[in-house]
Amino acid sequence: MPHITMASDLPGIRGLMTDHPESAAALNAVADTLLRGSSPLSRGERELIASYVSELNRTRFCSDTHGAAAAAQLDGGADLVKAVQLDVDSAPLSPLLRALLRVAAEVQVQAAPVADQTIAAARAEGATDDHIHDTVLIAAAFCMYNRYVSCLATALPTEPGYYEEAGRRITTHGYAHAV
Repeated sequence: MPHITMASDLPGIRGLMTDHPESAAALNAVADTLLRGSSPLSRGERELIASYVSELNRTRFCSDTHGAAAAAQLDGGADLVKAVQLDVDSAPLSPLLRALLRVAAEVQVQAAPVADQTIAAARAEGATDDHIHDTVLIAAAFCMYNRYVSCLATALPTEPGYYEEAGRRITTHGYAHAV
């Protein structure tokens, strides 16, 4: 049961955004910029970072929604996303993406500088300033989105196939018109 009264019966952040369009516009613009704008990371890789951070935060709605969007855009699909969620160290990833997910995991744990050795390891795999910047910003933003969804106890979808459809919608239309 959500902690606030919601006019919409939509699950997760979609219900919150439908009920609070003034917040939705800004939050969707940020998500669209981070996950679909210019970056050295592919859209699928950025969705995977969002899904991974959401998984670490135990925010099922965000983890599965962004996991479905990542799966729709990455070779390996849903199997790759599940492998990352289960164990990033053994998932079939490029060394660069694995190193960036380790950066994201440190951002998820605490608001403190990422360890020098974690940044050095990412740089050793080819990470540029833009890779590191985008990874940290996506991870930080998804900590906020996750808390918005989880702390208000939003509902999870009950329809089979919800997340796959959400992944297709995001991949096709982005976030600017997500509600």
